[in-house]
Amino acid sequence: MEQTPKTIYLKDYTPPPFWIDKVNLHFELGEESTTVTSLLKIRRNGDDSEPLELNGQDQTLNWVKLNGQMLDDGQYTLNADLLSVQNLPDVFELEIQSVTEPQNNTSLEGLYKSSGNFCTQCEAEGFRKITFYLDRPDVMALFTTTIVADKQKYPVLLSNGNLVGQGEIKDGRHWAKWHDPFKKPCYLFALVAGRLECIEDSFTTMSGHDVRLQIFVESHNVDKCDHAMRSLKRAMQWDEEVYGREYDLDIYMIVAVDDFNMGAMENKGLNVFNSKYVLARPDTATDDDYIGIESVIAHEYFHNWSGNRVTCRDWFQLSLKEGFTVFRDQEFTADMFSHAVKRIDDVNRLRSYQFIEDAGPMAHPVRPESYVEINNFYTLTVYEKGAEVVRMIHNLLGKDGFRKGCDIYFDRHDGQAVTTDDFVAAMEEGNDVDLGQFKRWYNQAGTPVIQCESSYDTGNNCYTLNFKQSCPSTPGQDKKIPFHIPIEIGLISSEGNDLPLQIEAEETVSVLELTAEEQSFEFVNVTAQPIPSLLRHFSAPVKIEYDYTAEELAFLMAHDSDEFNRWNAGQQLAMQLLHKLIEQYIKNQCFNLEPVSTLYSGFSGAFLKLLRADNIDLNFKAAALILPSENYIAGTLSVVDPIAVHEARRFISLSLASEHGDALLNVYNNLCNESDYQIDAQSMGQRAVKNTCLSYLSKLEDKNVITLCYKQFESANNMTDSMAALRCLTDIQCSQREQSLEAFYNKWRDDALVVDKWLGLQAVSRLPNALSKVKALMNHEAFNLKNPNKIRALIGSFVGGNSLHFHAADGEGYCFLADQVIDLDKLNPQISARMVNPLIHWRRYGAARQQMMKDELIRISKVDGLSNDVYEIVTKGLAQ
Repeated sequence: MEQTPKTIYLKDYTPPPFWIDKVNLHFELGEESTTVTSLLKIRRNGDDSEPLELNGQDQTLNWVKLNGQMLDDGQYTLNADLLSVQNLPDVFELEIQSVTEPQNNTSLEGLYKSSGNFCTQCEAEGFRKITFYLDRPDVMALFTTTIVADKQKYPVLLSNGNLVGQGEIKDGRHWAKWHDPFKKPCYLFALVAGRLECIEDSFTTMSGHDVRLQIFVESHNVDKCDHAMRSLKRAMQWDEEVYGREYDLDIYMIVAVDDFNMGAMENKGLNVFNSKYVLARPDTATDDDYIGIESVIAHEYFHNWSGNRVTCRDWFQLSLKEGFTVFRDQEFTADMFSHAVKRIDDVNRLRSYQFIEDAGPMAHPVRPESYVEINNFYTLTVYEKGAEVVRMIHNLLGKDGFRKGCDIYFDRHDGQAVTTDDFVAAMEEGNDVDLGQFKRWYNQAGTPVIQCESSYDTGNNCYTLNFKQSCPSTPGQDKKIPFHIPIEIGLISSEGNDLPLQIEAEETVSVLELTAEEQSFEFVNVTAQPIPSLLRHFSAPVKIEYDYTAEELAFLMAHDSDEFNRWNAGQQLAMQLLHKLIEQYIKNQCFNLEPVSTLYSGFSGAFLKLLRADNIDLNFKAAALILPSENYIAGTLSVVDPIAVHEARRFISLSLASEHGDALLNVYNNLCNESDYQIDAQSMGQRAVKNTCLSYLSKLEDKNVITLCYKQFESANNMTDSMAALRCLTDIQCSQREQSLEAFYNKWRDDALVVDKWLGLQAVSRLPNALSKVKALMNHEAFNLKNPNKIRALIGSFVGGNSLHFHAADGEGYCFLADQVIDLDKLNPQISARMVNPLIHWRRYGAARQQMMKDELIRISKVDGLSNDVYEIVTKGLAQ
């Protein structure tokens, strides 16, 4: 490659040479161009000889004024990325006018247009595409924003803070002025202008302050906002009750846009959302969509304190706000829905994806040490693993201790840009503890492996657990020193009861703190050998190895009082069987149950017992009936054969359906009802179990099952049941498949989010010629390469959810992905970089696939003008 982008290092951080105290922005929005005038009140913070260097991209500079005086070309310098002004006083005003073209901004960073409306996305470094500025999170200022636009085309003009003025101009334009009374970094700036409709509600805070709540959408989506509004009000109340934090402005606004790189953005007072995480109606959104919307709405609201009022000093501290806020939204969803199922969902995501990230060439600590392009570090490690790090602090300190630490953190650092060290220090002070060793979770990459062995001394009634921790090498970190790991445990008697946990004859807490490379814990007064329940609630993001027998796992499935570990025991029992079948397939290209009959019989019996169980949470039952995902299975293998993984999982599904077809059908029929659609845990659980049964039955592919699926598709009164049936039919070669897909599209062709579901289903079909179908759909009227949701729905679903065809032996899937990465990089580098990720894990596969994947990475690397986003990931992928 010709380019060698600059690497940014945490160790090189220095405070900014200037502070910006106030910002006045004036926008003249136009069809061909937009003029932005900024007036900055600045003071020096260092060497008086240092020039002011302002970041700027993709804009044309008109002029610069210093304290009201126009500067000539000799008084400043301008290159592609920086505006530099020399010879400045200690305190001054700088006024800058520049021009951008939002309608041509396909990167969806900065100011751009979506469906004819203006909107912004400034995190992480998009503000520099709007105006020249010190674009870094530790520069916090008071913003006042005036927007001028054509009134007929853009009747709604929004920005951060409170509306302080508005009016009309004689030429058909109008203006609105917004002031944010809280200092913020520029990444939290937002502007929206367009033809939008609004639904309104209100919320009274715990101190009696009335807040106006508004959700802005396109007119045809007004009837899909009720759930989002209810979710917002629940989140506001929950944050007051759990954290004592209330909202601080007179108004809270959400805007839904179709073209958005991420899920949503927490801009102060004006959240901009991907429409996927706002719009919901029973006939257009699934149960998972409803849960996802509530979670994301809450996440962005919670950022008002964990991210906005207290923000990041630099982008290396990204998990300070994201990991903390993910933890908060996880706990909120658990309280609203189901603690056990929420924990299962979160751990499934972590183990299926983040553990793989930890083992790959892009592995990095929760607080990275360097980056080329910060957009590449909006990762599962920063978000999900970062949340697990916060959860471990919660586990160590307890609910009340954690709240004490949070109160100190928020009160001490309100209005500041701080670090993860500041967060941990508040927790230490609030609880009089030393978390120095614990902070290694922030600066060491990789997934720790915990090996555990047990022994029982019948003479002394002592039970001992021996732990040994290690962590594999990761890029730039060959050796790791011991982590501080909270391991929650239980000891279960042969009768299925939890035994008292006593160490040295004194009752102790159930959370063991592993701090050394090797450590033992001896429990006394244990009258019979127990079965250990290890890592309850998944108390740390680690891999734990204990030599359970199949019988012990089945026992834990039936008796463990910790619901997460009950589920996990079933997953591990399935994994034992899956590993044996994968070995068979690789060796013989077929399956034979005889060599694994005992293992299968135990698993099958446990499956049937669970299927028939009464008095069990239905959401938990549905989760427990589902086999481990292909991604999770692959992550447990030293060398991955994706076809063997897929076929082994499918073989077990088919075997269970064949053996327990009557029981599956009976449970299915018992849960079918014609009642109105309800959004509550019980109703969701009924649909989840029913549709899980249908999924198993569909593996039989017989006439009766096809009829059953088609009947559910035609009669469904909600999107959850409709999609479940269509998903089954999409994997079966039958006339009903094509009829259903055609009927679905014709019904929903004008609803972009529903059509995305239609695209995604076809992308993950296991039927032959799936790649050809994906290529054909790229030319369909429903697809648009400039829209991230469409890319994720079709290309992302194929690459990430169809291992059978993406990893086809001919390598065509890899070639297809590389082609899309190259084309996308010219339009939207951020989305392109996220798409290339599967190729960089080429070392996980056999020699033939390794070479084909590596060849595609090399082909991408040779493209002229490759973005920094893709460059960083590809080079790290090739360098491993």
